[in-house]
Amino acid sequence: MNRLKSVIYILLFFSINLFGQKISVPKIILSNVKFEVSVTNLPDSVKSIEINFVGKRKVFPFVLKRKNKNISANVIIPETGNYKIESSHITDTPAVRVIAGWLSIVPPLLAIFLALILRQVIISLSVGIYAGALIYYDFNPFTAILRFADTTLLNVLVDKNHMFIIVFTLLIGGVVGIISANGGTIGLAKRITRFAKTARSGMLSGWFLGILIFFDDYANSLIIGNMMRPITDKLKISREKLAYIVDSTAAPVASIVIISTWIGYEVGLISDGLQSINSTQNAYDVFIASIPYRFYPIAAIFFVFLTSYLGRDFGAMYKYEKKAKENGVTDAVDNAEVSEFKNNFELDVSKAKWFNAAVPIAVILFGTVIALFMTGINSLQSAGITEYTIQNIINHSDSFSSLLWASFIASIVAVAMSVFQGLLSLSKAMDAWQKGIQTMLVAVIILVFAWAISSITNDLKTADYIISLLSNSIDPRFLPALVFIICALISFSTGTSWGTMAIVMPIVIPLTYTLGLNSGLEVNTLQMIMISVISSVLAGSVFGDHCSPIADTTILSSLASSCNHINHVKTQLPYSLLVGGVTLLLGSIPTAFGLNPYISLILIIIALIVLLKIIGKKV
Repeated sequence: MNRLKSVIYILLFFSINLFGQKISVPKIILSNVKFEVSVTNLPDSVKSIEINFVGKRKVFPFVLKRKNKNISANVIIPETGNYKIESSHITDTPAVRVIAGWLSIVPPLLAIFLALILRQVIISLSVGIYAGALIYYDFNPFTAILRFADTTLLNVLVDKNHMFIIVFTLLIGGVVGIISANGGTIGLAKRITRFAKTARSGMLSGWFLGILIFFDDYANSLIIGNMMRPITDKLKISREKLAYIVDSTAAPVASIVIISTWIGYEVGLISDGLQSINSTQNAYDVFIASIPYRFYPIAAIFFVFLTSYLGRDFGAMYKYEKKAKENGVTDAVDNAEVSEFKNNFELDVSKAKWFNAAVPIAVILFGTVIALFMTGINSLQSAGITEYTIQNIINHSDSFSSLLWASFIASIVAVAMSVFQGLLSLSKAMDAWQKGIQTMLVAVIILVFAWAISSITNDLKTADYIISLLSNSIDPRFLPALVFIICALISFSTGTSWGTMAIVMPIVIPLTYTLGLNSGLEVNTLQMIMISVISSVLAGSVFGDHCSPIADTTILSSLASSCNHINHVKTQLPYSLLVGGVTLLLGSIPTAFGLNPYISLILIIIALIVLLKIIGKKV
C-alpha cells in the first residue's frame, strides 16, 4: 500500500510538471493588505492546496481552493520581510518581499510635496519615480538609478499607445506653430474683433474668440490678449476684465474640446489608468463621456459670457471696471514678452487670412471623425458585428491612429497652404513647424514621467494600500467631490494642472474601481462614478490652476493683456471660487448619486445667473 501511495505521488508530481503548473504572486506585497495568490494548470483532481510563506521568524500558512480552472485565494501577511513560498504541489516557487504599506504612498506624496516646494514638476516626478524604484529594488540606490532609466522610462516609451500619443501631441504643436507663423490665427482673430463696437460686444467678441481658438491654451492667451487689448482699451474695458476673459476661456476650452494640444495628454493618462485595472474600454470614448461631467470648465466659460452680457461684476473686478469706465484705461504694463510676441506674429498683418488657420483645424476635426468611423467599421466587420450604431462604431474605433493620421495630414496641409500662398518659404514653414513641436516638448516630458510614476505606483500597489485604508470609511459616491477638491489644492499650490493630473490620475482610477466593487455598486453606477472621478481630476486641476498666482496660464494672461499680475489674480479669484463652489455642490456631488449631468449643468447655469444678479452690480 505504501508503495502504491509513493507511485501515485510520483505520478502526480510528474503530471503537475507536465501541465506546467505556475504560481502567480505579486513581486512586492504590502503588509496587512489583501493580495491574490493563484496556481494554474493543476489537475482537476486537485481541489485545494496548502502553501506556506516562510520567513526568518514566522511561517504563514494558507489554503488555496479551486475556482474554475485555477486554485486561488486572497490572503494577508501581517509582517514585513523576505519570504519563500513552500508547497508540496509546487516545485518552482518564487521568493517575495513584504514591505510596510505606507512605503507605497511615499513616491506620489514625495512628488506632490516637492512640487509644492520647488514648483518644478519634472524634478518632482523624477524624485518620486526614483523613490519608487529604490523601494522596489530593495533599497539599492545604484540599481534603482539604473532601473529608472533602462526599465521604468524605457518600458513607458516602448509602449505603442504611448508613442501614438507622443507623436500626435508633437504634431498638434507643429500645426499650431505653422498657423501662428503664417498669420492664420491672427486672421481668425481679426474676423471676430471687427464686431466689437460697444463694451458688451467687445467682451463678447473676446469670449467668442476664446472659444474659437480652442486648439491650444497658450496660443489662445497670447493671441486674444494682444488682439483685443487695443479694442478693449478704446471701449473702456479694464485690463483686469480682459485678462479674466482670456484666462477663463483658454485652459477651460482647450481641456474639454475633442481636438487640442491637451487631448493627447488627457487621453494618455486615462488610457494608462484604465490599463491598470485591466479595462478594455476605449480611452478616447471615456474622454468623450467625461465631457458633460466637466462642470467647472463648462461653467467657467459660461460665466465669462454671463458677466460680459449682463455687464455685472462684483468684488475687486467691479472697482477696476468702474475706474476704467470713468477714467479710461491708463494702467498699461509693458513687458518684453508681449513685445516679442507682437514681433513674431504681426510682421505682416495684411497677409493674415483666417482660412489659413480654419482649414488645418478643420482637417484635424473632420479627419479624426472620418478616421474614427473608418477604423470602427473595419473593427466591427472583422468581429462579424452588424450593428453599426454610432456608439458601437466609436467603441470599436482606433482613436490613437485616427488622431495621428488627422494631425499628420493637417501638418502637410498647413505647410502647403503657407508655401503656395507665398506666406512662408518652405524653409521657414518647416522652422515654424519645428518651433511648434518644441513648444510641446516639456508637455511630452511631463507626460512620459507621469506614465513612469504611474507604473511605479502600480508596481508598489499604492492604490491597494489607499483602498485598504478607505474601504470601510468612505462611500465611493463621495470620491468625485473629494478628488475635485484634492486636485484643486494641488494645482493651486503647484501652479500646474498637467502636473496635478499626472500625479493623481494613476491613483484614483484603480482606487475608484476597487472601492466601487467592494461597496457592491452595480456596473452602470460604478462606470458613471469612474467617469465622474476622471472628470473631477481634469476639472479640479483646471480650477486650482485658475486660482493660482503661479500658474503659467494665469501669468501668460496677465502678460498678454498688459495687466498687473496681482490685480489679475485678485479680480479673477472670487469669480473662480464662486464657479468652483457652485459646480461642486450642484455638479460633482449630486451626479455621483445618480443625477443626470445635463440637469446638473442646467442647475449650475441657473444658480450662476441668480447669484450674479444678487451680488453683481451694473458698471
